[in-house]
Amino acid sequence: MIHTKIVGVFAVALWSWITMVDARFIGGRGVEKYVTFGQNYVVKWGQGHISTLHSGKEVDLYMDQSSGAGFESKNIYGSGLFQMRIKVPGGNSGGVVTAFYLTSLGSNHDEIDFEFLGNNDGKPITLQTNVFANGEGNREERFLLWFNPIKHYHTYGILWNPYQIVFYVDNIPIRVYKNQNGVNYPSKPMRVEASLWNGDAWATDGGRTKINYAYSPFIAHFQDFSGLSGCYIDGRSDNVATCGSSNYWWNGGKYQRLSGYEQKIYEHIRKKYMNYDYCTKYQSPPRECY
Repeated sequence: MIHTKIVGVFAVALWSWITMVDARFIGGRGVEKYVTFGQNYVVKWGQGHISTLHSGKEVDLYMDQSSGAGFESKNIYGSGLFQMRIKVPGGNSGGVVTAFYLTSLGSNHDEIDFEFLGNNDGKPITLQTNVFANGEGNREERFLLWFNPIKHYHTYGILWNPYQIVFYVDNIPIRVYKNQNGVNYPSKPMRVEASLWNGDAWATDGGRTKINYAYSPFIAHFQDFSGLSGCYIDGRSDNVATCGSSNYWWNGGKYQRLSGYEQKIYEHIRKKYMNYDYCTKYQSPPRECY
């Protein structure tokens, strides 16, 4: 009975937090007009494995033995808040990776990742986050979410500004990567991308579980193509310094650190739902782990 009451109290607090932060984010973004996929995004690869539905309100990526697919933003950004509503493939999807991320071009790239790692036989989907800076990654943190991401759409967001990177799930912060203590920090212009691809060399059971194409096509669903609140880079310069201006709302004071209540929710989520933290594998952890 006591456990049930605690869970109930947490559920109410979580819902109140989602409602509050939705208002906060909408207040920052302003009321946005209806935006179709084609206004902000283009197909990057897998042309025959992508479908645009409901007059551009939804895009489905398909993966079979011949190919997966991916799309990318038309614009390149130097800071911002980037969101997408996603429903990942169901069924026996072991080895299949659904990704939503920011990435730069060229060698020594920067990247900020959400990756959903498929699974089989009703086992839960793992959400992996990662940060690459100047070509160096291996900063994985993994979560088993408090809901089943194959059943309904949920909103996944990445805040990237000069002060911090925050990973959000339904506007709840689950990971923070601070730009402090001289850490390697993503600073190159990046596009927003999403993809569905074969990751069975590593994604499920350390690569022991391979994709069973008898269950294909695997389908990932995407919505909300207006969720790009960012500072454009004109493509002729890699200088993102101007994108750190406090004139952009996502660089303002309340986005430079978590609020007290955010911090409480954040700590609870990590304690209850995070099942891997790269910082624990080091005897002397990197600077960002402190």
